[in-house]
Amino acid sequence: MRNIGIFGGTFDPIHYGHLILARDAIEQLGLDSVIFIPAAISPHKLDREPTGPEIRLEMLRAAIEGEPRFCLDVMELERPMPSYTVQTIEALRAREPETGFVCLVGEDNVARLSTWHRFDELSKMVQFAILDRTGLTTAHPYPVVRRHLDISATEIRNRVASGQSIRYLVPPVVEKIIHERQLYREP
Repeated sequence: MRNIGIFGGTFDPIHYGHLILARDAIEQLGLDSVIFIPAAISPHKLDREPTGPEIRLEMLRAAIEGEPRFCLDVMELERPMPSYTVQTIEALRAREPETGFVCLVGEDNVARLSTWHRFDELSKMVQFAILDRTGLTTAHPYPVVRRHLDISATEIRNRVASGQSIRYLVPPVVEKIIHERQLYREP
């Protein structure tokens, strides 16, 4: 049976922290691949309006190009909002019934995980694995992919807004898109 990691998020922008942890998840959890599934708007992160989906998709495609074990699925962008992880997993399981799915969740979401829409059903359909960039030890029953990486999309947006470099934080193709499209600049 194939095992596939599901990595959802706004990816605004996709950065090396996402890519390194996805690669680590493949290696440490024995995954065959990781599917990046960009959210229209995360139901758990309503503090700001994300960059438009077309631009986030362009950055994601550019960032994972040439990596045969990374792929992209836009189903959450095509569904009416709000879009929930449980709906995504139901669609994936219908499409690939013989595949095992591992839902890759950022450490910052663990405390709220049990509040996710239809969590009881979701937890029977997937295994959860935690992607931890903090390096801190926390108590939960899920396997952890741990790599201390002090990179965040918020930091990247703030650095662009203040005119600082984002080199080495995002792939060069993503940096080029951010600069060409003048993303994350102060209003």
